[in-house]
Amino acid sequence: MYVILALLALLLLSLSFLAAHVLVTARRDARREEKRAAVAARLAAVVAQAAEEHQARTAAAAASDALPTVLPAIGQDKRAPRRGA
Repeated sequence: MYVILALLALLLLSLSFLAAHVLVTARRDARREEKRAAVAARLAAVVAQAAEEHQARTAAAAASDALPTVLPAIGQDKRAPRRGA
């Protein structure tokens, strides 16, 4: 009878340790997932900002390339230098 009680106590103790281990593991995994989600959100924000900056740089470069075609250069050979009186 005492052997059965000892085995039952050992079984209950083992099950409680197993349950504690499962609980700790689940909490750790939940924290990891929260951290991964936070990092993914920050990364998405950085990627969006970089895309906007790239688009702005591309638009500025296109405007800069179009500027000489809109404003022709003034030829120096067509105008004579001014002479003072």
